[in-house]
Amino acid sequence: MNNQLTEITVVRRQSAPRLEFEAAAIYEYPEHLRPFLSEAPALPGVYVFHSESDTLPLYIGKSVNIRSRVLSHLRTPDEAAMLRQARRISWICTAGEMGALLLEARLIKEQQPLFNKRLRRNRQLCSLQLSEQKIEVVSARSVDFSHEPNLFGLFANRRAALQSLQNLADEQKLCYGLLGLEPVSRGRACFRFALKRCAGACCGQETPQAHFLRLQASLERLRVVCWPWKGAIALKESRPQMTQFHIINNWLW
Repeated sequence: MNNQLTEITVVRRQSAPRLEFEAAAIYEYPEHLRPFLSEAPALPGVYVFHSESDTLPLYIGKSVNIRSRVLSHLRTPDEAAMLRQARRISWICTAGEMGALLLEARLIKEQQPLFNKRLRRNRQLCSLQLSEQKIEVVSARSVDFSHEPNLFGLFANRRAALQSLQNLADEQKLCYGLLGLEPVSRGRACFRFALKRCAGACCGQETPQAHFLRLQASLERLRVVCWPWKGAIALKESRPQMTQFHIINNWLW
C-alpha cells in the first residue's frame, strides 16, 4: 500500500493596502473598538467579533487582508448593530486564502456566531444521480459523492436540485413526466407537449432512449468529478514566516 502524500502548492492572492480608506474607516469606527484596529494584521486569516460573553461570538469572517476587511464592516445597518454589540476583536492568521476559508467554515460550524446566519446552517448536499435511464435526487447521507461516477451538480437541498432539473428540461424540451417532475399517463401527451415545450417522449414522438441520451448530454457540464487520487493530498500554502499544509481526502478536509 502506497502511503505517500501528494503535495499541491496553492498560490496566494495579494491584497493591496488602501491608506485613504483606512484613515476614514478608523475615524468612523466605534471608539471602543479602535485600539484593536491598530494591531489588526494586513495578512490572510480569520477574525472574530466578540460580545461581552466569550461563549457566543457575534461574527466570524475571513479575508486575505484581515485589517482591510475588519475596517470595511461599516456598510449596512446589520453591521453597524453588530459593531455596537462587539466588545473586542480577535484574529488567527493563516498562510493564505485557502487556510482562511477552511478555518472560517470550521469555526462557524463549531461556535454558531449570531450574525453568520447563512453559513451556520447545517446543510446536506444533494445531487442528481443518473442510472438505468432514470434520474433522481440523492443526498450525501446515502451516496458517497467522492466515488459515485454518475452524479451531476451539487445543491444545497432537494428543492434546489429539482429546480435545476426543471430548468434543464425547459432548455432542452425534455419531458417533465419522464423526469419524474410531474405525473404522466402512458401513451398520452403531456401538457407541455401541446405548448411545444416537450419534444414528445411522453407520446411516442421521441423514443425514451433518445430522450435519455439528450438528458445525459445536457447534464454532462454538471458532472461531479470523482476523487482523482488514490489517497489524501496536501495543499501547501506559504507566505513569509508561515507555511501550512491542508490535508484533503475524498474532497473532505
